[in-house]
Amino acid sequence: MTMQVVEISSYGPPDVLRLGERPDPVAGAGELLIRVAASGINRPDVLQRTGNYPVPPGASDIPGLEVAGTIVSGDAQAMAAAGFQVGDRVCALVAGGGYAQLCVAPVGQCLPVPKGLSDIEAASLPETFFTVWSNVFDRGRLQPGESFMVQGGTSGIGVTAIQLAKALGATVIATAGSDDKCEACLKLGADHAINYKTKDFAEEAKAITGKGVDVILDMVAGSYVAREVGCMAEDGRLVIIAVQGGTKAEFNAGLVLRKRLLVTGSTLRPRPVAFKAAIAASLKARVWPLLEGCAIKPVIHSVFPAASAAQAHTLMESNQHVGKIVLTW
Repeated sequence: MTMQVVEISSYGPPDVLRLGERPDPVAGAGELLIRVAASGINRPDVLQRTGNYPVPPGASDIPGLEVAGTIVSGDAQAMAAAGFQVGDRVCALVAGGGYAQLCVAPVGQCLPVPKGLSDIEAASLPETFFTVWSNVFDRGRLQPGESFMVQGGTSGIGVTAIQLAKALGATVIATAGSDDKCEACLKLGADHAINYKTKDFAEEAKAITGKGVDVILDMVAGSYVAREVGCMAEDGRLVIIAVQGGTKAEFNAGLVLRKRLLVTGSTLRPRPVAFKAAIAASLKARVWPLLEGCAIKPVIHSVFPAASAAQAHTLMESNQHVGKIVLTW
């Protein structure tokens, strides 16, 4: 049996994405097989398409890091231990293979579709929610009452970070590249939004907080790091999760010492299943009730049929979207 997939025919622009056919995957030990209804699109998919994000060893070369759909088969013992059975609706974080009609996922990286959400909404959750939880709350240790700044507040990561940080008691500052995007950040719950094209975000953040920012989530790096170090509070934590502004940064190391700053970062895709399963457990306990109670919500900008994956990637690269872009099968 074969399934339809979206393949990267060669590294390059969006039109290298093509519909193809592959043999149906089979779930192994500790895994389940999902009939995919929707696949989320993320920035790493674009980097993989352009040849700038190598696939981890053992992962599928098919792009796509998150899916939602229905369980069709799997490791019965592992599924039972997790409370799943065939026919359940789930969403999952995967290391690849998400742009396909069928996708294998480790049971530990699967979560039930939150009550009241569609498959399209559920497919928009795993990559950004796992990433934000791991980096803002585990690595960054954001606490209620602290200040939090996210760079790129209207990205998929941004809209998730704004809502989660606000729901869990932080004062939220978001940066964005236009007044309209700043307004969108405020509507999502940000207390303050800074247009980084017209204002100095570091000076604005210092003025807003008085003492500097406690936790910053940065997807830019490059020249931003020096400015972030300058506007952080004592014992502040800077968490870098992407390098869209470049891999090299020069900053005042003396400030790191004097303010006792923590500068850290991570990538999620190559981490082991057990690490991701622990994040999933935290999300189920702490965040899924917020989604089911509508305290936070998925933010979907656009939905495309899988055959239009190239259009979806073109939109992502335009940076005109607010929230997530999703493919449907």
